[in-house]
This record gives sequence, structure tokens and C-alpha cells, in this order.
Amino acid sequence: TDTNRTVDLARARGASVLAIVNRRGTELSIKADGVMYTSDGRDVEMSVASTKAFYAQVAAGALYACALSSALSKSTDKSADKARHELLAGLRTIPDALVEVLATRPAIAAAAKQFASARRYWTVVGNGMNTIAAQEVRIKLSELCYKSISSDTTEDKKHIDLSCEPLIFVCASGLLEGTASDVAKEIAIYRAHKALPIVVATAGQHRFDAAAAVLLVPHVESSLAFILSVMVGHLFGYEAALAIDALARPLREAREVIEHAVERGGDANILLTKIRAELGVPATRFTDALATGNYDGNLEASTAVRIVTMLRDTLSSDPVQAYQRTSGKIASPELLLDDLTSALTRGVDELTRPVDAIKHQAKTVTVGISRSDEGLFDRPLVKALLEAGVARDRLSYRVLKIVADLDAAVSSVTGFTRYQIEGDIAGNTATITIVDRGGMSKNLASRVDRNSHLVGTKRRVASDQEVLVARGRSDNRTVIMVPETKSGETTGITLLHVMFHDRLAATAMRAVLQGYDRRYDRLVDWVTETEGSFREDRLAEVAVADLLILPISEMADHWRSR
Repeated sequence: TDTNRTVDLARARGASVLAIVNRRGTELSIKADGVMYTSDGRDVEMSVASTKAFYAQVAAGALYACALSSALSKSTDKSADKARHELLAGLRTIPDALVEVLATRPAIAAAAKQFASARRYWTVVGNGMNTIAAQEVRIKLSELCYKSISSDTTEDKKHIDLSCEPLIFVCASGLLEGTASDVAKEIAIYRAHKALPIVVATAGQHRFDAAAAVLLVPHVESSLAFILSVMVGHLFGYEAALAIDALARPLREAREVIEHAVERGGDANILLTKIRAELGVPATRFTDALATGNYDGNLEASTAVRIVTMLRDTLSSDPVQAYQRTSGKIASPELLLDDLTSALTRGVDELTRPVDAIKHQAKTVTVGISRSDEGLFDRPLVKALLEAGVARDRLSYRVLKIVADLDAAVSSVTGFTRYQIEGDIAGNTATITIVDRGGMSKNLASRVDRNSHLVGTKRRVASDQEVLVARGRSDNRTVIMVPETKSGETTGITLLHVMFHDRLAATAMRAVLQGYDRRYDRLVDWVTETEGSFREDRLAEVAVADLLILPISEMADHWRSR
């Protein structure tokens, strides 16, 4: 529309219009006084500044220039005849020269792979006819590599923004001797300012030793040599886009590990275990490349930090708890996997350069996962905790799951005491106060009423942020202490007074011990150290409270050979 409007304005003022068009029957071809078509009807693109349209329009413009020059020149003007002959003869050599440039694609790809990620900021420069090449290459590099790229004349660049240490793509093909020397000096200045100049030069030029890389093109007529700079720039942009896109491969592989596991469905805890087993390889590849600077030019610092943090938490021995401490959120396996996938997707999006394909759309990982907190809130022990006034957002997933696992061991909850904690726990200056009581706790005296300093087992619970089953030394009452946390800090403790079942079936008791403090594994290790084997059936013979509270060394005595 803007082109057609310009033609209308020109014609209204008496101008003649000659058009270069790649599609017959367009509005412009009807408005123009003369038309040169650059397409034979195949592979026609409309409203797109394509690379082949650029080359075709350069050729068409040269033919128009020769025709106009011939029409206007005098028959005795031998210099004009010579210039037209050299230009047209040179134009005939361009297709073969472009084929030669295509043959150098491996060298161009190697330079793109080496340097595309080395600098965040890019610019393209040229002088004379190469200024036209610089402007065209800037467009294609921006389109392919998703970067905001400037274009300058070679000699002006040193006065503008060398302080940002950019990658500078220098279009310098076809330069004559004096100009080539001047450009070589400019390139040396670029390099002295720690910029990274990549130069396109005509074969045989040896002046550009200061460049990070020199990409050579064949000799052609000097006024047409800029076309070869353009083609090298186009190929460099394509290969650079592929090189940047390849950086996303470890992140895509890590995300696929999650997606494949989720597609099969199942319990979130089990899925998380499977995912952690397969995530290590792509995670290591990413972190190694990150450490060597491969991502400096294309991945945002905040994104890199987020991905590294999520991978570190996921691969830790206790991923949900690690993520909760890092994020300050009430974590669960679903939330961890969701946030990990989100972080990976953000990194993939920043690195993806869809030269040949549509961007991958991330899936929602919660599809196919059985929520891990399903069935937890209907446990009587968990209900008693919430009924005591504990806010759901103060219970970490880990704490919630341990309380739910202990439920099978509890016959009744007889009371509760809720404490508020303030101050520096690590520095031993924290205080504790009672905020609420219920059931039998209302009639009990508390040490906290006399001394508000946080000490003893309550300090241990607040510091470790772990559930603790204990027995009073003076009154022999059994209790469960549950930490309340917010943003990684302990804000309170809820103490539940409980009565335990006397005995449980061996399988039920094993499940309880596996859920609380790894007591089952620790007990098995202790017993097998001296006995050689562990008889699980004896779990049914020992008091539940003893199994949960007594030191492992004492519990192991029940398994000694009789």
C-alpha cells in the first residue's frame, strides 16, 4: 500500500514510473509505465523482503541503470560504454561466484558456531557499496537471530559504541588497495577495544589479521562485490541461528524427560523419582556449557539462575524440601515439576531460533499426574492439626506428608498447644509464646509460661523444621511437634497431644516408620550390622510409641538373637 501510494504521488507530479516486480497482475504493475519481472511464475513471495528478491532486484537495478545510461549517453562517450560493459560482464559472473560462496558454507558455519554466543550485542558495518550489504545483512541477522542489531559505516563505528564490546560483522569484499588499508586499521581499532570483528574479504587479502575470523569470497567486478558480502551475511545469519538454537538442546532434553514421565501418568512422588534419575545428563551438559560462557550472549542472567536453581533443587536428595527452602513456597512434587518445566521453557524460548520449524509449545505437566496431596487432608491427624488453627500455607509438603504417614500410629488426639516463635533461632535469641490451647492442654502447666526463651526440643524442631515425636520425661505423655513455616522461616510450632496404638501389624508399622525420620531404613541398617538379616514380622511385637521415640540403638535390641 505505501509503495502504491508513493507511485500515485509521483505520477500525479508528472513522473514516469519503472517497476521491478516479482508477480504479474499486481496493482503496481498496472500503475507503472514500465515493468521488469524478476520471477518466472514459480516460488513467488508476496509482501516479503526475501533474500532471493534482494539478489534479483540488485540484478534488475543494474540492468535498468545500464539501459538508462545507454539511452542518455552520447554515442562518443567511450567511458560510459566501457563501464556498462564491465558491469554487465561482471553481472554474468555473479551466479558462479555465488555458487563458490555456497561451497564455503562449512567455514561460515564454523565461525558462526564459534562466535554467535560470544557476544550479546552485534552490529554490521560496511563502506561504499558494502554499506548496502551491511544494511541488508543487518535485516537478515535480526530476523534470524532475534537480536536488535545496528548498521553503521565502517569508519564511524569506532566513534559510537565500541564500549559494549560487540560482535562486528564487517562487509569488506571488493575493496581497492587504499580503502582496504583504511578498513584494516579500523578493524585493528575494533579488536583493541575487545570487540569481535568477523570480516568478509576478497580472496588474496591479507590485511585483516586483527579480525577474529576472515571469510573469503572470490574476485568479481568491484562494484558488484558487495553482493557476495550479502550472501556470506545471509549464510552466517542462518548458521548463527542454528548455533544459538542448538544451545537449547539440553534444556529441551530435560523438559522431554519430564513430559514423557508425565504422559505416562501416575503418582507425583514416583514420577519425581523417575525424572531425577534421567535428568542428570542434560542438566550436567547445560551447567558445564553455562560455566564456560556458551550462554553469555543469548540467555538472560535471571533465566540462567532460575534454571540452575531449579535443577539443583530437583536433583538434591530431598527435592521438595530443598525447593521449599529456596522458593519460600509451600512446595509439592507437582509444584516443583511445574516450576521446573516453566523455567526450562523460558530458557528454551529465549534460545529457540525457528529457522525450519515452529516453536515448541510446552505442555502443562500436571496433566497425567495424580496430585500427591490427594488423600492427605482426609487423615484424622492432619484434620486435627488444621482444626487446631494451623494455616495450610504454613505446612510444607514434607511436613504434611510426615503427619499423614504418622496417622496410622495414632489412636486419638487429646489436645493441642500452638506456639508462636519470634527472633533469631540460629543466634539463640528467639522467643516462644503460647497463642492457643485445646483439649487436655488447657489444664497443663507449661515451662513457656515461666521462661519465653526458645530452648530444648522445641528449638530443635524450629531449627530443623522437622516433625518430632517425643515423650515427656516427667509426665510420660506422648506428643507430636509440627513446625509452621513461612518463606523458609519457622514462625511457630503446633504440639499435638496424642495416644498411640499399642501395636500395629508389621506392614502398617513399616509404612509408618518409612514415613517418619527414615526410622525403618536406619533400624534395618543397625540390626543387619550385627544380626545379618532383619525380621520384619517383629515390628508387630514392639510398642508403637517405642518404635517411634526410642533411640535406634535401643530398638535394635529387640532383634538380637534369642
